[in-house]
Amino acid sequence: MQVEQAKLDSVKRADAAVKSMSDFTSPEELYQELIASVKKYHPSTDISMIQKAYEVASEAHKDQKRKSGEPYIIHPLCVSIILADLELDKETIVAGLLHDAVEDTWMTYEEVEKEFGSEVALLVDGVTKIGQLSYSQDKVEVQAESLRKMFLAMAKDIRVILIKLADRLHNMRTLQYMTPKKQQEKAKETMDIYAPIAQRLGISKIKVELDDLSLKYLKPEVYYDLVEKVALRKSVREEFVGNIVKQVKQHMDDANIRAQVDGRVKHFFSIYKKMVNQNKTIDQIYDLFAVRILVDSVKDCYAALGVIHEMYKPIPGRFKDYIAMPKPNMYQSLHTTLIGPNGQPFEIQIRTFEMHKTAEYGIAAHWKYKESSDGKKPVGKSEEEKLNWLRQILEWQRDMSDNREFMSLLKNDLDLFADSVYCFTPQGDVKTLPNGSTPIDFAYCVHSAVGNKMVGARVNGKLVPIEYQIQNGDRIEIITSQNSQGPSRDWLKVVKSTQAKNKINQWFKKELKEDNILKGKEMLTQYAKAKGFKISNYTKTQYLDAVLRKYGFRDWDSVLAAIGHGGLKEGQVFNKLVEAYDKEHKKNITDEDVLEAAQETQDKLHVAKSKSGIVVKGIHDVAVRFSKCCNPIPGDEIVGFVTRGRGITIHRTDCVNVMNMSDLDRSRLIEAEWQRPDTKVSEKYMAEINVYANNRTGLLVDLSKIFTERKIDLRSINSRTSKQEKATISLSFNVGSKEELNTLIEKIRQVESIIDVERTTG
Repeated sequence: MQVEQAKLDSVKRADAAVKSMSDFTSPEELYQELIASVKKYHPSTDISMIQKAYEVASEAHKDQKRKSGEPYIIHPLCVSIILADLELDKETIVAGLLHDAVEDTWMTYEEVEKEFGSEVALLVDGVTKIGQLSYSQDKVEVQAESLRKMFLAMAKDIRVILIKLADRLHNMRTLQYMTPKKQQEKAKETMDIYAPIAQRLGISKIKVELDDLSLKYLKPEVYYDLVEKVALRKSVREEFVGNIVKQVKQHMDDANIRAQVDGRVKHFFSIYKKMVNQNKTIDQIYDLFAVRILVDSVKDCYAALGVIHEMYKPIPGRFKDYIAMPKPNMYQSLHTTLIGPNGQPFEIQIRTFEMHKTAEYGIAAHWKYKESSDGKKPVGKSEEEKLNWLRQILEWQRDMSDNREFMSLLKNDLDLFADSVYCFTPQGDVKTLPNGSTPIDFAYCVHSAVGNKMVGARVNGKLVPIEYQIQNGDRIEIITSQNSQGPSRDWLKVVKSTQAKNKINQWFKKELKEDNILKGKEMLTQYAKAKGFKISNYTKTQYLDAVLRKYGFRDWDSVLAAIGHGGLKEGQVFNKLVEAYDKEHKKNITDEDVLEAAQETQDKLHVAKSKSGIVVKGIHDVAVRFSKCCNPIPGDEIVGFVTRGRGITIHRTDCVNVMNMSDLDRSRLIEAEWQRPDTKVSEKYMAEINVYANNRTGLLVDLSKIFTERKIDLRSINSRTSKQEKATISLSFNVGSKEELNTLIEKIRQVESIIDVERTTG
């Protein structure tokens, strides 16, 4: 019983450590804490502006309560305390106190500007959330819109995002007062968007806590299990770390290196990430703790590393030098994993005090608005580099019309597990690209003009193919030519970075508009011809207007250009034209039409056992079978392929194998179409789909329930999950028609955590 109680106590203690503010502290106490925190680092003793902001905010929020029942003013106060922990300037602290005043109270932007100046007003406006949205806009769009607002403001002023992160951190700390559904939503959003932004800005102080709190609400059983297990082995581990710290400190002193040595347990989310990535239990992960050595200079970092490697045996391949090659968020440190005295691996991180400050506070550590310690002039640091990533996102946002597309690109770039590859320009500048990038990505990273004129590349002095995957440390030289015809469409299949894809697409849209119009016109004409229609009958102004209305284009040329560069399918457009034409010409069938149709069917013949419901033109007594690669079902556009000695195989027209056929094989294709079978019994056809989802417990149960309710037999099911917890589930089953399949897919899309559903095309 006592053991159980001790276990419970340890869990509570560890849980409390994540949430560092006690509930229901009185506003006055919190205000005093804020002032004490500001005075610790701010050279000026004048706090009248903060005092005034506190009074105004208290008055504005006086009748409001939070979900927990406490006065609302506690939230802005706590946000400001978090900002003061990051040692930010007074304007940011004041904006933190007022960040909800304009949105949730009677205060206006003008009043804030009049009382506190335009700088504070701009910060408050930047943080003000989007007003209540109409129900028609879905969740993803709302998030993307608010993200855009943040980044746009951020390009003007980075402090907006720091206030937003502090706001989110305090909301996460008090999430227990929300409904479980809201908790899950907020935690998911935090893990997907806010924590990675904090990481990208290098603010590990905030990132670590956001990660742990998100894990606590997204996977409570995992979180509490970790808390318990970490607490159970605490004393043994503390003793182990204590001994290492003592020995390291002794050796540093002996070598005359002034160093501060301490040990810490890694935070829960990083332990969980390791367990998932390496597929291990907590007992198999040895480096749950890291020893940190802080020294005065870079020279001392390497000297300390020499001492450490002399003391303990390093594990090969586990040494990382982030001092020579900093991470994109400016993080610098030496990491090395060693074998301890009793054979247990542990990690040591060596960095200077300045680097440590950057690691903890990120961009906030090199604050261009912050005064230097003597209170006179601002500290001048190269902020440009730190803001590169934000500028990159802004650039995409301008190139992108669709919120969802922006959101998916942003989440790709912010992927928690994404790796980067570092390479050099011929001048020796380091460029950071996503893992798996090619010389094309590199060229567009340098400049879009370089990418558009690229004709080849040299890596480390040798010519390489353009699909070559860049390795860490490669020196890359791009060969350009003024005679270059511009990028090729095939590049889109090869490039890895979002920036390159965007710029290539932009080039095609702009440069090739004329070519795209001609290409689109040709594709539409060919499509109509293949279907046996004369295009000129369907391109009258009234039919074209119906298409423009449907797809929201200004003129017909834009539609043709969209078909040309692949934005619209020619089939979609032509079917809309036919629909408009048919509306105007309600068909009056004459006797001649009937006779003509009867004559035409003489050329067609039912296949033996017409159960399959296929008619193949001009072929007699041949066996017909369905291809296994694309599984056609009634309602699909189909085509027959004359196989050697095995009759005719029916494929979908969008089947990968049909689309990639050689000209020789193409000559063996033959027209085919569906015909309603004579029998009363409806025939069933095999269909295959891939479901992409965020992995969670009970996902397969929810999917199989949909099939059971519709009395659809599942023939096979295959599921695999990536390191990023993305599940791909392949399902094959029998359905009667495309209509039935489409309603089924729509139903699957509504299941929680489903990202996308698509049919296999071979």
